[in-house]
Amino acid sequence: MMSRKLGKSGISVSAIGLGCMGLSEFYGQPARESEAIELLHRALELGITHFDTAEIYGRGDNERLLGRAFAGRWDRVVLATKFGPQRDSATGAFVGVDGSPASVRKSCEQSLRRLGSEKIDLYYLHRVDPATPIEDTVGEMAKLIREGKIDAIGLSEASAETILRAHAVHPVAALQTEYSIFSRDIEKDILPTCVKLGISLVAYSPLGRGMLTGRYASAGDRPTGEDDFRARMQPRFQPGNIESNLKLVQEIREIAALQGCTAAQIALAWVLGRGEHVVAIPGTTRLAHLRANLGAVDCRLTEEDRARLDALADMVRGERYPPDEMAAINR
Repeated sequence: MMSRKLGKSGISVSAIGLGCMGLSEFYGQPARESEAIELLHRALELGITHFDTAEIYGRGDNERLLGRAFAGRWDRVVLATKFGPQRDSATGAFVGVDGSPASVRKSCEQSLRRLGSEKIDLYYLHRVDPATPIEDTVGEMAKLIREGKIDAIGLSEASAETILRAHAVHPVAALQTEYSIFSRDIEKDILPTCVKLGISLVAYSPLGRGMLTGRYASAGDRPTGEDDFRARMQPRFQPGNIESNLKLVQEIREIAALQGCTAAQIALAWVLGRGEHVVAIPGTTRLAHLRANLGAVDCRLTEEDRARLDALADMVRGERYPPDEMAAINR
C-alpha cells in the first residue's frame, strides 16, 4: 500500500484508509461487533493504517468499537477522530455545534477513554462552530498537542478563510471534506488554500456514498429504510435526481470496463490522482469491498479518462446534503 504524509505533521498514512462511520450508524443496521472487529483486523493486515471515526458516530459506540479492535495494536494505527457536533442523548437528534475550548478538552478526554488510548493521532473539529472564534478552538487544540494528548490538528468542512485563520494559530495537518468525481466544490478556493499551506486533503465519501461503485443499476435499487440516511435525506439519492445521476455513473462503468477495473477503483484512482497531498477514506462493512478498494492504486487513468470523468461533476443533480446541513459546511 502506498503511503502519503499528512501535511507537515510528519505522520504517514496509507493512501487509502477506512472511514468507520458505517460500522455503527447511518448506512443501515450496524455491523455485528465480531464482524466489524474482524474487518478492522483484516484492514490492518492488508496494509491500511489510517482509520477515521468521530465521537458522534453511534453516539460513542464507533470509538468504543475501535478501542476494542485496536487494543494492543495502536502502534500500527493512525487514528483520527472528531468533535464539535452535539446530539441529544435520548433521541440522537443533532442539536448544534460546540467548538468552545471547554468542549475541545471535554470531548478529547471522553474520546481517549472510549478508545482506551493515551493519544489521538489526528484530532479534527468536525464542523465549525459559528459562535466560537476558530482561533479559540484551535488554540485549545494546540494545548492538547503540547500536553501529548493529540499529535496533529485537523479541520472538517471549513472555508478557506477559516483554514487560514486556524493555520495562523497552529499548523493544520489535514482538511477532511467530501471529495469525489461528483463533489468538487472545494476546488475553487478551499483546495488551493490547502495546497498553498501544505495541508493534506482527506477525502470522505470518495465513492459518493456508494453511488459511484456502480452497484445501483436503476432508481429502484436505491437504498431504503429509516436507518439509512441516503434514503431519508440525501438529495442525490432522491427520486428525480437519482435517475440522472445513475446515467452519469454509466460513464464511470464504461471507463472501468476499458481499464479492467471496477467502477469503485476508478473513482478512488481519480481521487488519489489529484495529487500527493490527497488521501481517501472510503467506508465499507464488507471485506470483499475492502479488498477491491485497495486495487485502486493499480488503476492507471489516461488523460482521456480523466477528461471524461472531470466533466461529470457539473451535471450532477442534487446537493451533497439537505439545505440545513449545507448551511453548516464550508464556513
